[in-house]
Formats: sequence, structure tokens, C-alpha cells
Amino acid sequence: MEKVKYGNLYKTNSSNDRNEQNNRNGKSKVGFLLYLAIASVPIVFVLGNSMLVPILPQMKNELHISRLQSSLVITVFSLLAGIFIPVAGFLSDRFSRKAVMIPALIIYGSAGILAGFGATWHSYTVIIIARAIQGIGAAGTGAVTMALVGDLYNGATESKVLGVTEAANGTGKVLSPVIGTLFALITWFTPFFAFPVFCLMSLLCVIFIIKEPHKTKEPPKLKKYLSDTGSILKEKGRWLFPAFFSGALALFNLFGVLFYLSDTLEEAPYNIDGVKKGLILAIPLLGMVITSYTTGALIKKNGTLMRWLINIGFIILAGSLTCCIFLHTKLIIFIVLLTIGAIGTGLILPCLNTMITGTVQKEERGMITSIYNSLRSIGVAFGPPLFGYLMKVSNQLVFIVVASLAVVALLLVFFMIKPKGQLKSAKN
Repeated sequence: MEKVKYGNLYKTNSSNDRNEQNNRNGKSKVGFLLYLAIASVPIVFVLGNSMLVPILPQMKNELHISRLQSSLVITVFSLLAGIFIPVAGFLSDRFSRKAVMIPALIIYGSAGILAGFGATWHSYTVIIIARAIQGIGAAGTGAVTMALVGDLYNGATESKVLGVTEAANGTGKVLSPVIGTLFALITWFTPFFAFPVFCLMSLLCVIFIIKEPHKTKEPPKLKKYLSDTGSILKEKGRWLFPAFFSGALALFNLFGVLFYLSDTLEEAPYNIDGVKKGLILAIPLLGMVITSYTTGALIKKNGTLMRWLINIGFIILAGSLTCCIFLHTKLIIFIVLLTIGAIGTGLILPCLNTMITGTVQKEERGMITSIYNSLRSIGVAFGPPLFGYLMKVSNQLVFIVVASLAVVALLLVFFMIKPKGQLKSAKN
């Protein structure tokens, strides 16, 4: 027996009490490590693109390629990821999440080494081929992680952890411009070789920390699987399709704006590059990360609150982009406006993630979340090249187009996405 003093009183703790406390502490540590392992995967997914954004202008100069060609380093990766994400989703439902994530991370990191050698050889072709392979590997990471969260957690905890994954995704976006520019101080192509190290760290976390729940029943065959997915889309398509479009648009805008800002900062009259540029690129993303984490922790399963936050997020995003039409030449104001828009994005994404993941049965979750993440990746893919094309016409036109798209998304979510009260979790 042990006596512990509380003020002027003594409370007797039995060995059972101490054991119970130790068990709680042990579970807390395990919970933290599991959060860390889950968060590592979306961070690595994001690093594969965002870490390269700051070096695109220098790559353009070193390889003597056009702005459009440099943007394809992002586009090819994201487009291939978008195409193969549904395949990875099906395989993760059919077998297991880890059975897809582990080889995906190995392919992802290995292709990063190939891209690095392509850069040292000054071979744009090798870089593009390697980035395509990386995109295929990346397909088995972020989207499958979202389904895994739905498998491991329920209710308010699920919303919180989805908020953590979105915040981790955003944290990767915040850190990657700075990390990319720091590595680029060695040589412009060092980020290609640094990336596989992050992949290896995430791979070890997935292998040794994440323990999947056992499947309660055998997943359906491919024909029935596709039929069931089609039924879900038919039944819930009224709000699922606007949700898919909204998530894709949010990331289309985010990566397009990053590409625009990265290119603009290096040109006259600013002439900003290196770590300073990386820190500036991180400012809007930091606003998104903080908002994403806070939103995920607050929304729980409150459908009414989610609807309000999604609509408010798009109002903020559309408003900030509209102001950019007139104020994009004033750098400080422009960065503030981009940060406000990123805060709007931070309100939108955790709500969409929770709604899409939490209302689909476990056996079908991989495919539905994969369709969603596939469209998000395609949004990322088309952001840089479309922004680059519009920049040739007019900088004002860039923001007229994206502000108009944000208004369209606002109208879609306002009229089509109407969850009320507490969302019911899908039965597993």
C-alpha cells in the first residue's frame, strides 16, 4: 500500500490503482505513437509535391525548360496518383490497408532516388518518368490512410483524428517549402534525394506501430464491389459529388496559388528566393494547418456545424480570391489575403473528410475515400499548369477564374450539402 498526500489529507493507493494508472499511461503513449504513425503518411504524400514547388523556377533555368514543363513535375505526379488511387482503394478493401501502404511507400521512395539521378544527369525525361512512378506509389498512401482512420476510430474521435491527418497534410505543406529551400542550398536537386529518407521513416512507422483491426467479413468480389460502389454514389451522389468537387477545387486553388506565388517572388521587383521564399510560402499554409486541426477537434459528428463551417469557408475563400483580383500586386496585402483564403480551406476540408469517411461502411470505405482523394489529386495536378497558362494571359485573369470557381462551389455546397444534427456513423 502507498500513501499519497493531497493537501492536509492522505489518500491510500492500492497496487490495483497504480496498475490502472500505468495502463492508462501506456495506452496514452500508444495512442500518441499511433497518431504519429498515421500522420506520417499524409505528410510524406504532401512532401512529394510541395517540397519541389520552391525549386521549380531554378529547375526551369538549370534544365532550360519552359514554365509549363516545370509545372509538369507536379502535374504528372498528381495526375498518376489520381488515376491509381481508386485501384489502391479497392486493393486496400480487398486485402488490408497496410498491404497496400507498405509497397506503395517503397515504390514512392525508390522513384524519388531515380528522379534525383535524373536531375544530376540534367535529364528532364528521366525526372518526368520517375515522377510518374512516384505518383503511382503515392496512390497507396494518403487516400488509404483516410480509410484506415475510419477503421480504427469511431464518433468524435474519428473526426478528431481526421482533423489530425488534414493538419498533418497541411503541416507537410507548411514545412515542405522551407525544407525544400534548405536542401536546395546544397544543390537545386538535393530535395529529390532527401525525400526517400522521409519515406523510409514513414515506412518504419507503418510497419511497426499501426495494427489494423481484423476484418469481420470477407469483402465482396470486384463485380459486386463496383456494383455496391455505384449504388452508394446513386444513393448519396446528391451530396457526395459536390463534396468531391469542393475538395478537389480547394486543393486546385492551394497548389495553383503556391505555384503562382513561388514564381512571382523570384521575379522583379521582389527577387526573393532561398529560405526567405520558403518561409513566405509557408505563411498561408500555417493558417490552414491551425484551422484544420481546430476544426477537426470541434466538429465531432455535428452535421449542422459542418454545414455552417463549409459554407463559411467557401465565403472566406471566394472573398479573399476576389480581393486578389485587385490587390495581387501589393505583396504584403496579397500574402494576407492568401492566408485568409487558406483559413477558409482549413474550415472546409476536415468537414468534408468526416462526412465522406464517416457515412460509408468499412467494406466500401476504401473505394469512396479513394474516389474523393483521386479527385483531390487531379485538382492538385491541374493547379500549376492552369495557373501558369493564365499567368501568360493576365495575372488578373488568374484570380477572376479561381474566384468564380469558388463561388460555384459555394452555391453547390449551400444547396446540395445539408447534413443536420448528429451524423450517424456507418455500421462496420
